[in-house]
Amino acid sequence: MALTLVEAAKLNSGDIVRSAVIEMFAQESDILQVLPFEDIAGNALKYNREGSLPGISFRGVNEAFPESSGVLNPQTEALVIAGGDLDVDRFIIQTQGQGVRATHERMKVKSLAAGWTQKFIKGDSSTNPREFDGLQKRLVNAQVVSAGATSGGAALSLGVIDDATDTVDNPTHYLMSKAMRRKFTAAARTTAVAGFVTYTADAFGKRISNYNDIPLLVAYGANGGDDILGYDEAASSGPATATSLYILSIGPGRIQGIQNGPMDVRDLGELQAAPVFRTRVEWYNGIVIEHGRAAARIRHIGNLALVA
Repeated sequence: MALTLVEAAKLNSGDIVRSAVIEMFAQESDILQVLPFEDIAGNALKYNREGSLPGISFRGVNEAFPESSGVLNPQTEALVIAGGDLDVDRFIIQTQGQGVRATHERMKVKSLAAGWTQKFIKGDSSTNPREFDGLQKRLVNAQVVSAGATSGGAALSLGVIDDATDTVDNPTHYLMSKAMRRKFTAAARTTAVAGFVTYTADAFGKRISNYNDIPLLVAYGANGGDDILGYDEAASSGPATATSLYILSIGPGRIQGIQNGPMDVRDLGELQAAPVFRTRVEWYNGIVIEHGRAAARIRHIGNLALVA
């Protein structure tokens, strides 16, 4: 059974350090809060992605049905190794107490969560074979929609959002930058533009915006900035001042994560080579898109207000 990191942290209640790190990891990334992870054996998952459905027909008396089979496209998704080492000098712990080590661990986890989220969107194994391919590389053809052809990026219209949403089977979330979310909030103040933004709370009590009852997730940067989905993408023409918005269908059989066991958090103690205490976080994980219409991307969006 696939579990989100929040649910996994509850199951690791016997290991306080691991449970705390897993929960912090989820708390620092909107996508990691909602993405379920399935445990697999080995270092890769082989699965079939639906290509086309079998046909049907009608027959007369004493006639046979023509044979028709669906098309399944075999896929393989390998695990990658994510994590990092965190060293805290013995002097800092001696003079400031053990609590400072937990503070540094939280900073490391925050950085790891932002780095993982960046790869979820823009990972490219052809550039770095140690990482997995992100949404930007995986989505092609009909699953990529343009906001317009304006130089430097076009104003995103609600009509384009609705059209792109219709290309996704059972959409569950939108993924965007904080700057783009603010544009939804501003548009909601004008009922003639987007008076359909509502608010709910996530697993940590944080307010989540919703458009047409679909939550708006934010791709935070390493320090809470918008650098993952900033206005720095190439547009249809002109300067690289555009961004993208993603529509996702998250869940088993759609978009989900895979892992070989839960995130591993180890206290390695004081090192011999240096007077520092080391904590190692290691996670064997990956993502799979098991349905051909589980996601879509709207690109060429300029830094402009939303329009109807």
